[in-house]
Amino acid sequence: MKKERESNSKPGIGIIFLLVFIFIGVTNMNASGFLGFGNTMEWKEEVQLHDGTKIVVERFYHLGSKPTFESTERRALDETVGFVLPGSNRKVTWTTDFRDRKSEPNSLNLLVLDIVNGTPYIATYAAGCIAYNKWKRPNPPYIFFKYDGNDWKRISLAEFPAEISKVNVIVGRPPAELLKPFYTVEQVNEKNHNLDEEIFKTIVRTPIKKVGREGCPELIYYKGAWVSPGDSIGRRMMDSRKK
Repeated sequence: MKKERESNSKPGIGIIFLLVFIFIGVTNMNASGFLGFGNTMEWKEEVQLHDGTKIVVERFYHLGSKPTFESTERRALDETVGFVLPGSNRKVTWTTDFRDRKSEPNSLNLLVLDIVNGTPYIATYAAGCIAYNKWKRPNPPYIFFKYDGNDWKRISLAEFPAEISKVNVIVGRPPAELLKPFYTVEQVNEKNHNLDEEIFKTIVRTPIKKVGREGCPELIYYKGAWVSPGDSIGRRMMDSRKK
């Protein structure tokens, strides 16, 4: 009888490619995710201020699971925006949390970041109807902040500088699979080009009717749930759950 050939113990090229693919995939799960993989995404964008000067802003998201089986994008858990204050080496950051915090106001999307007389200001809008109600339903539907040197403090529309009028950051998140590491001012404007609501283009300073967030139904927080003010059934359901 002929001696059987010994099997080759070395892995085939197909197995090697498979191992490399798995390694890359696992690595990307812990990487920045800027190609659409993993649990974070980040990019830099050029922001033009009201006086024509430009700064570079860093934007970073932690991501969770997909909201539904059909979703193509992961749920945003929080966002951090950072930039260096011109004329100094001081880095300023602003963070918003999108996770459920019951009645605590949160879940804001950035619209404007600008600096007037050395003081940073931002304008945001609520990400969804519950968040809009948490922020007491402002009309026009913006939430404004001023950096006081230590922290961001909410201010009124009257306190927001009149010279800040144009939306100057990417509104929302670019699709993960199309995300670039850096966006110029022109690319930022192009990303916002198809936004149809006026509040996403300029800061509207007069009340609006039934547009965007202002069209959200009024809700109040009652014993762990958001219900309409006249929803007696919803209130009774929450009362029964507490017994």
